[in-house]
Amino acid sequence: MNKQHTLKAPIVIEGKGLHTGLHIVLTLKPAVENTGRVIRRVDLADVVEIPALAEYVSATERGTVLSKKGAQVSTVEHCLAALAALGVDNCYMDVNAPEFPILDGSAIEYVNKIQAVGLQEQSLDREYFYVTEKIVYESKDGHSKITLLPDDTFSLQALIGYDSPVLDNQFAVLNDISAFATEIADARTFVFVREIEPLLKNNLIKGGDLSNSIVIYDREMPYEDLKNLADLMHQPCPEVKQLGYLNTHLKYSNEPARHKLLDVIGDLALIGKHIKGRVIAEFPGHTVNTALAKKIRRTLKRQEVFPPSITYGKTPVLDINQIKEILPHRYPMLLVDKVMELGENTIVAVKNITFNEMQFLGHFPNEPVMPGVLQIEAMAQTAGILVLSHVENPQDYSTYFLKINDVKFRKKVIPGDSMVMKVFLTTPIRRGIATIKGYVFIDGIIATEAELTAQITLNK
Repeated sequence: MNKQHTLKAPIVIEGKGLHTGLHIVLTLKPAVENTGRVIRRVDLADVVEIPALAEYVSATERGTVLSKKGAQVSTVEHCLAALAALGVDNCYMDVNAPEFPILDGSAIEYVNKIQAVGLQEQSLDREYFYVTEKIVYESKDGHSKITLLPDDTFSLQALIGYDSPVLDNQFAVLNDISAFATEIADARTFVFVREIEPLLKNNLIKGGDLSNSIVIYDREMPYEDLKNLADLMHQPCPEVKQLGYLNTHLKYSNEPARHKLLDVIGDLALIGKHIKGRVIAEFPGHTVNTALAKKIRRTLKRQEVFPPSITYGKTPVLDINQIKEILPHRYPMLLVDKVMELGENTIVAVKNITFNEMQFLGHFPNEPVMPGVLQIEAMAQTAGILVLSHVENPQDYSTYFLKINDVKFRKKVIPGDSMVMKVFLTTPIRRGIATIKGYVFIDGIIATEAELTAQITLNK
């Protein structure tokens, strides 16, 4: 699924709010390409749109809260986890309350309804956050840590631990995100009985009951204290004979750990891109999860496009002989060695720089530097491969520059470097005119970027 996807039809989900206790109606609606996942508070006089991105996180106590222009929405993580895991890139989430419904405390209803309506493939390519090097984020108190490692797919593992005779250490693994629906989505949220009174005093979990969370009784309490808690929650007092889980048997022996893994997926969805990498979460929580997502968002904002992940030794999509069948260029002006990714609108190609190339005879004899104009030419040739690979008889066409804008040279390119070029169409091709954005990466850092306009012509 390298294309963006949206829902084929709207989905209506109703239920009680965990914190407000209100009856809530949430409608998930299809959206066009590059909309992203956007929450809309439709109960307000002026509808407020809140993009589901980390910079809008305003609180993380017992759930992730997003805010904008004085409007907020809480408990969004289960819905976001389902949307991200099932591949919904673009979606409006219209809600008539300041939180999403808690349902049974898991993401399974979201998953079931998304699968029931199905997904609609869209025309633009999906964007990924590629983990190209080890990233470690620790909480300020040092208790929680999340590590991201490079990988070709998205996988996760989570370790949780509590000072509790009922729930101490647990571990959960999801090696393939496609198994989310069957292995993670129905894992429910949990709460300790000893936490309930402080939460109620903080005006939280007004809608909490034994049907929407796993309730853990791990410290003996007098019956009167238990009854007072039940009265505060307007619930019947459960009969408690021993320490354990008050309301249910676990669906899995490690259900709490699986739910924490679900929360990690939902919170990291706030990056706004699908992840290619392995996530190792040690004692995760919404605070550390969203703090990492914010850090990554800041990195993405500083760097408009993230470097592609190149696996050396991997068979290219197009080798040099196949490239020669598409482009008319030959020595010394063929400046693309291989193509590693090729989509409808995006291409990733490699040009290896060696000292034996003729330009270094004069540029410069004692300090060889790849001329900037040749870097732009290499990006243009990469764009030519992207465009011509989708037409019949590409050898019958040529591409010519019409305009070059906003060229930036940020880093020298020298012999020994590998130019990893990512080029994509910024608008659909119309009347043979292609508008392109291109980047050259050296060791994962942008060295050169430019906007190019080219004309595709049929050779006479």
